[in-house]
Amino acid sequence: MTTEDLPIRHERSAAPKRKGRGIWLFIRDLVIILVAAIVISILIKAFLIRSFYIPSGSMEDTLEINDRIIVNELVPKLTPIQHGDVVVFKDPGGWLNPRNEPEPNWFAGSIDWALSVVGLSAPDSNDHLIKRVIGLPGDTVECCNVFGQMSVNGVPLSEPYLKLPAGVSKASGTDFKVTVPKDSLWVMGDNRYDSADSRYNTNKPGKGFVPIENVVGKAFVISWPMSRWTWLDNYPTVFAGVEDKDN
Repeated sequence: MTTEDLPIRHERSAAPKRKGRGIWLFIRDLVIILVAAIVISILIKAFLIRSFYIPSGSMEDTLEINDRIIVNELVPKLTPIQHGDVVVFKDPGGWLNPRNEPEPNWFAGSIDWALSVVGLSAPDSNDHLIKRVIGLPGDTVECCNVFGQMSVNGVPLSEPYLKLPAGVSKASGTDFKVTVPKDSLWVMGDNRYDSADSRYNTNKPGKGFVPIENVVGKAFVISWPMSRWTWLDNYPTVFAGVEDKDN
């Protein structure tokens, strides 16, 4: 054996070590990336956006059953709610019927939690409601005028998002006139004749009004199914001039 053989044998023996070390470095980096992605997803869900699915037809045809929506949680924390916004909110008290759902097993629960972290599942959707904001604090909301329209602060609304029964033009089957109290909202479903909204909860503790503090956020996009992907409009032209009226 010559001295020239030694460096060659040394390089061959070191190659498997370097290869093994490279694999572990790759695994380490992959784990770090996955953990970072989960942490970022949790932070985004906690402070910025959140996913919900639609369990009922009260917002048809704007939202259909089993649509998935993305909610901007900066509303109303940092950005004020506006007329026409579609908002998700916690039950103000008695709007939802009590539900006795069986506890999922630990495996199913873990999968559901993991999917919710990245916005692919919404396990608490059945504990929330979604409606369109018609009245803000101080507004007088009334229905209906001689043309069957609702009005806010005396301004009649032409509502293109409504789903009404065939042959019906009246914006609400129930006549009403309310003034929205401070820090509250008057909300209604787009499927106006099939929505247990503010009109039908006036006998509850909150008298049909939704405390702004109960609002989780503003729905701004339908994320699933892909065929339904669209931005959600708050129809500013519908409510043009409403804020200019004296409440």
